[in-house]
Formats: sequence, structure tokens, C-alpha cells
Amino acid sequence: MTRVGGRADPTRSDSKSSGQRPRESQSSWPNNPVAAGVPEVVRGGWPASRWFPVERLERSSHPALRMLPVRTPLMLQALQRSLQKGIPESLKVYGTVYHVNRGNPFKLEALVDRWPDFNTVIVRPPEQEMTDDLDHYTNTYLIYSKDLETCREALASPGTINWKQHLQIQGLQPELEKVIREVAASKSVQVQTTDAILYISPETLQSLAPSLLQRDHANKLPLKTSRPKKEIDDETFKLSAMEVDNAGLVNGLWGFGGNERSLRFIRRCIRHFPSFCLRGPEGTPVSWSLMDQTGELRMGGTLAEYRNKGFVAHIVYRQTQALLPRGFPLYSHVARDNPYMHRLCQSLGSVSIPCGWHQWNCVPLASSR
Repeated sequence: MTRVGGRADPTRSDSKSSGQRPRESQSSWPNNPVAAGVPEVVRGGWPASRWFPVERLERSSHPALRMLPVRTPLMLQALQRSLQKGIPESLKVYGTVYHVNRGNPFKLEALVDRWPDFNTVIVRPPEQEMTDDLDHYTNTYLIYSKDLETCREALASPGTINWKQHLQIQGLQPELEKVIREVAASKSVQVQTTDAILYISPETLQSLAPSLLQRDHANKLPLKTSRPKKEIDDETFKLSAMEVDNAGLVNGLWGFGGNERSLRFIRRCIRHFPSFCLRGPEGTPVSWSLMDQTGELRMGGTLAEYRNKGFVAHIVYRQTQALLPRGFPLYSHVARDNPYMHRLCQSLGSVSIPCGWHQWNCVPLASSR
């Protein structure tokens, strides 16, 4: 892998899965990756984050912007094509709309400031899905904007974001930081920012943003994912899909998880998106990687006693070979302070991107005291 810029993700100590419950079915993702010989990547951890003080913002005097829903299949397909032109900065929203156009398992909706020549896109769950005011895993907004002033108006627009809830905003544009903080301050909301390094598979860049590879040709960027040098014992460790009952293992290691709401989110991701793992001699997952509703490869982890054996690299490589032919955009993030995962991504040929990966966790001041 080579670098063009970037940000990141980590891993925590392992824990045992939760108590005995009836086994749930495997992922409902069509053409189950296990049966199709497919795998997947990612990590888990709490990247560098920071809380910023609230600052008051003058109320705008011009009429509030009303965001427009993008509803029809033709409009959503056109939106996906338009978002491709903004990659890499638009990749988070592009990946989300990619899944909206393929069954929309999370029941998300896309909003734009105007159509078809939009400046700002916000993808979110519908209001009826965001019933838990403390569940920021569900109350997640994905944003891409070509104009910061329009973005500011969209964030402040009544009905676009429920600032009374605990929520998170994700995007790949560091310049959104100031706008989000200013609007949040006007709503008496505290913001925690998490920055990480964004990695994109060379095949995804070649398919969706070939000009980026051509522009950096002098850097000798890789054109395909490299096969891991370390082999594993295929007889002892079997490639498989995660099952919903395995969510407790993931929740125990995921740096953004460790609670009941994150457990529900993980179960939902396993149920609806391709996930991959290696199962040990006893049939229990020892290393794994999941995908979330934005198409990002996340929540990867390895049990402590099985680390440093090349398992994650093996899963990522096999996952890449399986999902790329199906058109999945493959990307992930790694925490700045996770050198092991940076070396792994680079050894596989993933490309780090300057815009980085960003998450803004927003908490109303009334509930943070």
C-alpha cells in the first residue's frame, strides 16, 4: 500500500460473548458471502478524538433551507452516479446510497438541497426509525457537501437533523468541522470529533476514481490488493460468515462499542451485510471483519490468543477478492495510533487518502450534565 494522505481505527481487549441464547440465522445478505466463498475487513477502536467548547452562533436572517427527499429508483441511481464524481470525499455517502439502491436494509433516506444539481447530500434514517434519543448508532447522518454555506443551512434547517437526540455525523471532509460545530453550538449541543486515516482499496480507486491513481502515478500506487505473505492453516481455521449470535464477540472488542445499543447495531449489520471470519478448531470465530450501512469495512477484531498470526490480512484479502467483482466500494479507516493496522493496510496495497475519515458525536448539553 502507498499513501496519499489520511486518517484511522484501533482494537481493544477481547471479551467473551454473551450468555446462551438460541442461535440466530446467518446474514440475510443476498448470496451469502460464505456460501459464495466471500470474506471482509476492518478493525475496531476509539481513534483520536476531542471535545470542543460550545460557541454561540448568530441566527440567520434568510429563510430556512428546505431539504428535498430523493425517493424514486431513477433519482437514487442518478444520485449515486453524481456522487461518484466527488470520490474520495463523497465515498462515505456514495457507499451508503450504493446500499440504498440494493434493497436499503437500514431503511435510509437521502435528502438534497436541490435537484438535480445538488450542493449538499444528507443520508439519514427516517424519523420513525430514530425512536431512542440516546442511540447514536441508529441516529447517524452521512454528509457530503460541495458548498459549506449550503451545508450550514441544511444542518440548521428544521426537520433535517434532530439536535435534541444523541447523534453522530460521519463524512470524509475535514472542512465540515467548523460548520458542524457552529450549527451545533446554536442548538446548545456539544460535539466530540474523531479523526482517522481513510484507506481505499486500489481496485475501488481504479474503478470509481481512476484520475486519482493517474495523478499520483509518480508515487507508483498499487493497482490491486496484494496477497498476504504469511500463510495460514486452512485445515484448522475455516473461512466463514459471522452469525448474529457472534455479535457479543465483536461488541467486546470494538472500540466504539461495548454497550447494549452497539450490540443491537452489530447484530443488525451482521444480519444485513456481508461479514467474514475465521473459525478456530472449536468452530468459534477467532478473527473477523464486518460491514456497516455505509459500505465501510469496520468492527474487525481478533481474540488476544490468536493475534500476530496474519488472520486479519487473510480475511481482508479474501474479502476483497470476493466483493470487488460484485461492485462493492471497499474502504475503511484506521486510528492514527494503530501502527499495526497501518502496516497491514500498506502491505495489502490499500491507499491512504488526504481527506481522512471524520465522525462528530453530538450530545445536547442538557443531557450531558
